[in-house]
Amino acid sequence: MAAALLLGGCTSFTETAPVAPVASATGCPGTRAVPDPDRPVVQLDLTLDDDLRRVTGTETVRFTPDLPTAELVFRLVPNNPDTAARGSRLVVDGVRGDDVDRGVVERAGAADPGGLYVVRLDRELEPGETTEVTLDFTLDLGSAGFDRVGSDDGLAWWASGAPLLAWEPGVGWSRAPFVGVIGETASSPVADTTVRVSVPDGLVVLMTGDQAPPSPVVDGRRTWTSTEPVARDVSVAVGRFGTAELDVDGVRVTAGVLPGAELTPRQLAERTAEAVRALADRFGPFPYATLTVPLLPPYGGGIEYPSSILMASPRTDVLVHEVAHMWFYGMVGDDQFRDPWLDEAFATYAEALVDGAADPSDALDGAGDVGGSMADQSDDDGYLRLVYGKGAAALLAARAAAGGPAFDAALRCYVDAQAWTTATPDDLAAALAGLPAALDVLVRAGALDEDDLPAGVAGSTGGPATPTD
Repeated sequence: MAAALLLGGCTSFTETAPVAPVASATGCPGTRAVPDPDRPVVQLDLTLDDDLRRVTGTETVRFTPDLPTAELVFRLVPNNPDTAARGSRLVVDGVRGDDVDRGVVERAGAADPGGLYVVRLDRELEPGETTEVTLDFTLDLGSAGFDRVGSDDGLAWWASGAPLLAWEPGVGWSRAPFVGVIGETASSPVADTTVRVSVPDGLVVLMTGDQAPPSPVVDGRRTWTSTEPVARDVSVAVGRFGTAELDVDGVRVTAGVLPGAELTPRQLAERTAEAVRALADRFGPFPYATLTVPLLPPYGGGIEYPSSILMASPRTDVLVHEVAHMWFYGMVGDDQFRDPWLDEAFATYAEALVDGAADPSDALDGAGDVGGSMADQSDDDGYLRLVYGKGAAALLAARAAAGGPAFDAALRCYVDAQAWTTATPDDLAAALAGLPAALDVLVRAGALDEDDLPAGVAGSTGGPATPTD
């Protein structure tokens, strides 16, 4: 995610890209990890009302836990207090399934009707057992603005607009509270996802996944369908978009802009393609087969979703930041409440590498630990300064301390090893085990704790470093 005030050869996941052996990296894989074959399967059937203010939907989830559980927990992201204040609201109207006992709502710091919907099962699932549940829900789209959910004249968009499965493999359910800070607080696994959206004829749908051509018109409406085999979450934008497509080394980039926009569809597609190429050179092949970028009115930033970006700014630096999230959050996931820096600091770091890094020493001198949870963030400005600004500066300084080529190689090993998982600071520390100077910088910035370091690894005692290539 990026607000407008922030710092300034590809394959799909089904292919494996060779990784050169690197002495500085511990446990570097020979190929990129593949998704868990037992990951959830999600089907979303959505209908946008004619007035573009409400979505009614059905979500079917087939879930196979790797730990015992007698419940399924879903996060109701649009009930975030700030989003709800604009008039948005997500309500689960009912739940059914062979193993379902009942559904209950937990407040979790969210606005009415609450932030978590918990499906209680009538039995405990053992690891490897599968259950299927279906939820019916209603989503009201609030007023326009820089948010995941909204509606404007002839335009509607919603992201995290359906109940979001809040499971972390190996850990269990996330019940993190909602907070009054701009950042995300969700944790969700990758899922094999299909999305079907019915909208009034004359409107174009741009969303997560590989989109098929729309259906013929039936009763004044068309249905649009997409599939994404590794979606942690989905976004949908509906409006009178003009579009342009580009093939970027096998990745289909689709850009859409509204009439009167500052950029043409072709310009947005070309800028997106440039970002994809530059970041793939740094971090390895682009994670998805497609990337869809609808440009909303200039509400002030961008919000990342797997293989899709809601752009609410024409700024190129914001676009680069959001494309970087395809690697950091989309592919290499994290618990966004517990470890927000693992995606936001990395996306800002990537943005700095592409746009030209500045001396990070001033940001590194700022108070506070980069590695704090969302509960540790006092307000929006402090969160942006600490997680985005100081976090990116720490990564740039760590790269300078270790040497650019060695740090880049170790980071690419981290990306490939943690692909399609929910990564932790421990995983990053293990990838950097052969680079004690880099670890020392990250420990001093409060991004890593001494306890995160692999056994027998100690940081250097050198002073602050400045970034170099």
